[in-house]
Amino acid sequence: MNPLEQAEYQITPWTGAAPHTAVRVPGSKSLTNRALIVAALADGQSTLTGALDSEDTRVMADALHRLGFALEFDAPACRIAITGHSGAIPAQAATLECKNSGTSLRFLTALTALGQGVYHLDGGPRMRERPIADLITALNGLGAAVVSDAGTGCPPITIQARGLDGGYCRVKGDVSSQFLSALMMSLPRARESTWIEVDGVLVSRPYVAMTEAVMRDFGVTIGNRNFRRFDVPVAAYKAREYAIEPDASAASYFFALAAVTGGRITVEGLGTSSVQGDMGFVDVLEYMGAKVEREATRTTVQGGPLRAVDVDMNAISDTVMTLGVVALFADGVTRIRNVGHIRHKETDRIAAVATELRKLGANVDEREDGLIINPPPREKLTGAGIATYNDHRMAMSFAIAGLLIPGVVILDPGCVVKTYPGFWADFERVRSSPGAG
Repeated sequence: MNPLEQAEYQITPWTGAAPHTAVRVPGSKSLTNRALIVAALADGQSTLTGALDSEDTRVMADALHRLGFALEFDAPACRIAITGHSGAIPAQAATLECKNSGTSLRFLTALTALGQGVYHLDGGPRMRERPIADLITALNGLGAAVVSDAGTGCPPITIQARGLDGGYCRVKGDVSSQFLSALMMSLPRARESTWIEVDGVLVSRPYVAMTEAVMRDFGVTIGNRNFRRFDVPVAAYKAREYAIEPDASAASYFFALAAVTGGRITVEGLGTSSVQGDMGFVDVLEYMGAKVEREATRTTVQGGPLRAVDVDMNAISDTVMTLGVVALFADGVTRIRNVGHIRHKETDRIAAVATELRKLGANVDEREDGLIINPPPREKLTGAGIATYNDHRMAMSFAIAGLLIPGVVILDPGCVVKTYPGFWADFERVRSSPGAG
């Protein structure tokens, strides 16, 4: 039976030899959605190859279609063709349903502000709790008219668009780097060049660097003054064919799987040439005792005895849940720091990870900005039903625990469709690979 259609999925522990295999994960969600926005702002047709087909990217593609952009999504070929209109938004009115995709809602808010018309954006229950006030304030200072309909600083929102003036704006950086990325991608199509100043400490800097890289690949280069100030010129994006590399966040589950089982797993398509900051996760595993082999377009992790780590994960915060599970099998107390912003993700990820690790037998101290994880002896770890909170990363991370702890059951395994619909198939394929029990 397809795990995506089940209410729960019991993980069968490994027996026998550890896995020795290679895997290629699907395209990066972050790159796919950034490339879609930039291609929509370009002049002419762009083709994205290796694109991710998932709920989040479907949300983005559907929204762009509703905004009047010609778009063809060939899912089997992982290919998207989209025709841009040189910074114009074809539709003068649209209602966009963003479900649980924070990336889509934030990027589309800035994009629609370039239009001429009225646009409504909304999402699911959790999305209505996720803040967007900082982006609203920045856009309104640039000539937009954006309001939070309920006055909460969260969706639903309404944009009465008349284009963006450019000039100067400030945006807070401590809640989400997506606010800054949204502004960066849309502001080249403003009436004047823009100086963006970051207020406070910017979280998740590698994602902003990724945004810069995508913009540059489509022909627009901006000034970055140590991630404190960004100078965005008025410029035209150039349509092109653009290859999406595999998703480094998705790869983290297989890197972690190798680390905790003592196996050897190669992720194809991701290596030293990657633009994704989450490739830094293998550096953490290496410090913990795993062996990492890095090549330009592939990375291999060889597992072994692991030791605990004290690590600032601000730059790789999407892998916090994965490291939390790895910590169960490391010798010593692991501390994860400086990730308070992940309380505003699909769920409060700090609280969720702490709750579910405790179910498995760990002693977890939940801090405002992170976690301190003290695992029991391996034989004291116990199985449990793992709540996933409609958060794809909770399901995929805690599946790894079930390989070494009997009785782990993932509740709502279908939530992985948000970014990785094929996860369970890939997970089981790795289990049955040569060398696996």
